[in-house]
Amino acid sequence: MSEDLSTFTTFRLGGPAQQVKVAETRAELLDFCAAHQLGPEAEDASDVLFIGGGSNLLIADEGFDGTVCVVRTTGVSTVETSTTDTQVTAEAGENWDEFVAHTLDLGLSGLEALSGIPGSVGATPIQNVGAYGTEVGELITSVEVFDRVVGQVRRLSAVELEFGYRTSALKRAQIATGSPQFVVLSVTFDLQHSEESLPVRYAQLASTLDVEIGTRVPAARVRENVIALRRSKGMVIDPADHDSWSAGSFFTNPIVDDAAALPAEAPRYPVTDPLSGAKIEGKTKTSAAWLIEHAGFTKGFSIGEGNAALSSKHTLALTNRGHARTVDVIDLARTIVSGVEDAFAITLEPEPTFVGCSLSN
Repeated sequence: MSEDLSTFTTFRLGGPAQQVKVAETRAELLDFCAAHQLGPEAEDASDVLFIGGGSNLLIADEGFDGTVCVVRTTGVSTVETSTTDTQVTAEAGENWDEFVAHTLDLGLSGLEALSGIPGSVGATPIQNVGAYGTEVGELITSVEVFDRVVGQVRRLSAVELEFGYRTSALKRAQIATGSPQFVVLSVTFDLQHSEESLPVRYAQLASTLDVEIGTRVPAARVRENVIALRRSKGMVIDPADHDSWSAGSFFTNPIVDDAAALPAEAPRYPVTDPLSGAKIEGKTKTSAAWLIEHAGFTKGFSIGEGNAALSSKHTLALTNRGHARTVDVIDLARTIVSGVEDAFAITLEPEPTFVGCSLSN
């Protein structure tokens, strides 16, 4: 019997799939992976789709013509590595925000600025998920994966994961849309024994907390304020709020080689190495939301029948107003990309994973 994939995505979009397997244990996930390995040429990579929390997926209205595995594995363990640090390992299917809250309950800090982000733990290293000045790549020590090419479990170190801005070696190893070479089994983080947060790095968060950038405050207070900020932008999942029927930020913040080519008033941020924290010279990050707004697209902007629209709270989110199809979101995204290109000669890059659809005409 076919199953509608919209039930597994925060966009609430996506057509049917004929075969859907929900893996609730590590053994079930490994059995599925072993049954769906890839040959050396990976010719049939696109016939399998793995879904975690579904918060970063845009699936075609036609659905997926293959087998779907929904990862729902759970479990968290800790190992104290020193008097100040603890390694925390979470199974891939753990709810991300619940995991963040759990680490704070354990008296561990580091993940507090990443509170309120929808999705699963296993998805975070793929995108090198980040928010309010923190990226998971700074805190991950290793990721356990099933390599579908060699057919075995591997543990990849932070160095091997090659984290970058919203990317990693896991993402770059995607062999076909939505079907990875590496299936994340668990993620291990190195967190501090502290009630205090990491130094606050993000200006908006510092302003909300009424502190200077670089200040450490109670981690629980950071979590509370981050969730409030995200909710004000429609970035906390709420079934009653169509602004949260989205994939969060739809476009990544562009990184440019020539900052002088940006409009004088455009925001500018340094680009840093996620492992060393060192500034990368010659690279400047700007704000996708600023570009969208100054290209003439306001909050709530829509085209056609308005079934898909920019969030009424935040121009970086494309949303399903309740009756959208995936094609409506695609058309809206194309309109915005074209408008920003015309205004600033900058091409916005989408952040979600596209399954059976594309921004290319």
